[in-house]
Amino acid sequence: MIPFNKPFLIGKELAYIREAVLSGKISGDGPFTRKCHTFFEKTLGFQKVFLTTSCTDALEMAAILCDINPGDEVIVPAFTFVSTANAFMLRKATIVFADSSPLHPNLDHTTLPDLITSRTKVVVPVHYAGMACDMEPMLREAEKHQLYVVEDAAQSMDAQYRGRALGSLGHFGAFSFHETKNIISGEGGLLAVNAPDLIRRAEIIWEKGTNRSAFFRGETRKYEWMDIGSSFLPSEITAAFLFAQLEQLDTIQNCRRKIWQSYHDELRDLSASGAFELPHVPEYATHNASMFYLVCKNKTARDGLIEYLKQFEIYAMFHYLPLHKSPFYRQQSPRIISLPNAERFSDCLVRLPFYFGLTEEEQQMVIQKIHGFFQQKTRV
Repeated sequence: MIPFNKPFLIGKELAYIREAVLSGKISGDGPFTRKCHTFFEKTLGFQKVFLTTSCTDALEMAAILCDINPGDEVIVPAFTFVSTANAFMLRKATIVFADSSPLHPNLDHTTLPDLITSRTKVVVPVHYAGMACDMEPMLREAEKHQLYVVEDAAQSMDAQYRGRALGSLGHFGAFSFHETKNIISGEGGLLAVNAPDLIRRAEIIWEKGTNRSAFFRGETRKYEWMDIGSSFLPSEITAAFLFAQLEQLDTIQNCRRKIWQSYHDELRDLSASGAFELPHVPEYATHNASMFYLVCKNKTARDGLIEYLKQFEIYAMFHYLPLHKSPFYRQQSPRIISLPNAERFSDCLVRLPFYFGLTEEEQQMVIQKIHGFFQQKTRV
């Protein structure tokens, strides 16, 4: 069997978990949390970061920091995970869905002028598959209308836009360390805060709305309820596992980029024949080998490929269903909207098995069966 994803151990994960337990400190904001924070701030250049229990929590923190109120509008791509929208709907925002670009599932920045109104407060670009949205025009539009930019960088650890780390360009960047991501801790996330005037409030919200962190640093004689907030901190066990993975970032990324490139090279000729499209990498982006996907001609071909691979115990996956067509959104807004690019990616995109440790033999099996499927279709 070749699964779609497989969690992995690469370094000192178990040793660090044991160290955390024996230290007597396994609740949040301990030594391993601080080591992770230092890594992201010093190595990747984020201004200030906060580990969270998930990317969902990171987005919910960002929504609080953006001071979302009922009636505020938030522009979100329709082709994304539900957390991107849910984080703002929990603050009673009105979600305005944007279409994908024709070449890539990312939000099409050229649609923003028609979507922004006097009620718009936030734009949420999602860097799908670790490939950057075109941020410069998006940031200009946001600055023009004084909007917050929250980068949903869940899939984007170690990816860049014109030499800058994704998650560092907007006011906030939210990351995931779910077991399907490049760097994992089972569940886990991170909020990067790039607006200096919001860092102090972010720490209070992160600590359940209290100044507890300042208290433990000796900056105040007692800690008190200062703001709204929640229990966003992960445990030291999660942080210990994550830090062990961060120490091996280069090794993990070198492996994943090799897998990505092998898929690309081995499937390029088949793509050139018109069987499907390969991932589009814009000139301004460096991808991080978050996943490898194909865009088939239609839903029938996509579903057929998934079922064909499953016959050989190879598990490929479709991805997001467009949020503007979801039952929940239809209940909230009966108005029918058409976002053809998002709908096309939803119908036609298939993700191939991709994980650290995928062997060359396993990958060749996947590639051979993909060739077999499309050769079969040609014969028919």
